[in-house]
Amino acid sequence: MSLLLHFDCDIVEAGIDEAGRGCLAGPVVAAAVILPPNYLDPGLNDSKKLSAAKRKILRENIIASAIAWNVGIISADRIDEINILNATFEAMHEAANGLQVKPQSLLIDGNRFKPFQDIPHQCITGGDAKYAAIAAASILAKTIRDDIMEILHHQYPIYGWDTNKGYGTKAHVQAIFASGRTPYHRKSFQVPAQLKLF
Repeated sequence: MSLLLHFDCDIVEAGIDEAGRGCLAGPVVAAAVILPPNYLDPGLNDSKKLSAAKRKILRENIIASAIAWNVGIISADRIDEINILNATFEAMHEAANGLQVKPQSLLIDGNRFKPFQDIPHQCITGGDAKYAAIAAASILAKTIRDDIMEILHHQYPIYGWDTNKGYGTKAHVQAIFASGRTPYHRKSFQVPAQLKLF
């Protein structure tokens, strides 16, 4: 039995979470998921607490069982244009807007959100470790973004996106200083010069 809860089983709730907000490269991806009221999965948890293999298994279970799900993907160029916070909200709105079933409530992981249409929302810090729908959204957002970064890795293998997924690891930062940025890097994200000395 899953330890995660449903916020309110009497209404149609969509959990929303994002992945890639703090990366130096690649898109920010948000997912919205509506789970059945009786959905139980003992492995469901915050995506950061799961192995990559476990996340992929859970993704297939979520997709097969969800009443509705969708993702929003906002590019590095768009992030540079409107900033990462607004890009995160835009990805979340895109994910919610594409749901085939309109939710009656949105459960947002984190403490900030820009209201979407006329749908009430709750911001829940650490929500991906508390509520099943948010945990499911975190898994979809994370695995789909990881798949994108692995595809982009084949175009620019020097940056190691198959392993670092665009985060500012030592190898990634050193590659930026050695070879410059790609079209997939967020130019508005500063890489401190001292990181060159890793």
